[in-house]
Amino acid sequence: MVNIMKTFKHNLSRTLAAFLMLSFFTLSASALTLDQARNQKLVKETASGYLVAVKPSAEVNALVKKVNSGRKSAYQKIAKKQGVPLNVVEQGAGKKLNK
Repeated sequence: MVNIMKTFKHNLSRTLAAFLMLSFFTLSASALTLDQARNQKLVKETASGYLVAVKPSAEVNALVKKVNSGRKSAYQKIAKKQGVPLNVVEQGAGKKLNK
């Protein structure tokens, strides 16, 4: 059981890292990037692995919606691949994103 959890955590970490890199490159073409929004404290990460607007605006809300949609899709794929509930992946991502 311990080996299974280590493998799961390792695979989850690698998959999340790849997803976050992909998100960064995808969003870099938009007017407001995720890094810009974070640096300006317009958004923050939640414990559930999603983004929330701290200072909502049309642009910030659109960014949050786009990022969260991509994350949910990625989390669902990871959960299916790992054979775990979606909320387990979401919480794992939330912990990783809030380090």
